Amino acid sequence: MSRQKPPIAEISHVYKSYRRGDQIVPVLEDITFSIEEGEFLALMGPSGSGKSTLLNLIAGIDRADSGTIMIGGLDITTLSETELASWRALNVGFIFQFYNLIPVLTAFENVELPLLLTGLSRKERADHVLMTLSLVNLLDRMDHYPSQLSGGQQQRVAIARAVVTDPTILVADEPTGDLDRVSAQEVLGLMERLNQELQKTVIMVTHDPRAASKARLVRNLEKGILT
Repeated sequence: MSRQKPPIAEISHVYKSYRRGDQIVPVLEDITFSIEEGEFLALMGPSGSGKSTLLNLIAGIDRADSGTIMIGGLDITTLSETELASWRALNVGFIFQFYNLIPVLTAFENVELPLLLTGLSRKERADHVLMTLSLVNLLDRMDHYPSQLSGGQQQRVAIARAVVTDPTILVADEPTGDLDRVSAQEVLGLMERLNQELQKTVIMVTHDPRAASKARLVRNLEKGILT
């Protein structure tokens, strides 16, 4: 009898607050839940509910005030800033609302960027980039600059950049928030494929019920509390 795999992410009793002048503003309160490997999770909630903060904690962009965040068996809350940066580069693929592409780099060069931090040779990097651009159906646009691409194409380049290092988790913060309806459906379909065909674990923050409907699991945040 095969043993069940442990969750890819285990968040336990996490609290997070921010200082605003003399005030301490609580953002997340006693968040505890787990995410199975290969899950497609949507975090929903109104503006200010803490969903982007929670995503940033899981991705190692921000630090919790207290609690533990285990990703792939490693408690990332114990890492130094240098260790955390190295861990993010190897384990997290980021998809943002506004793409964050480098304007002076081609689609190929933007996707290659994360690989420059690895020990891969130039040919190995090129092979990875071409394979990933093929996955997002943009090989014919690889020499184009972001300004020569539509919003949907730019987001697909951003997704290619996020997955080119074969990360442990993909985190997406409102990935369709800046797209028209057709482009949004294309991007969501691609994320669904990454989850179903490549078994990528996807954690997506969204306020859009249509986007959330693509996820296999939806969790809601209300005023910093997971419901």
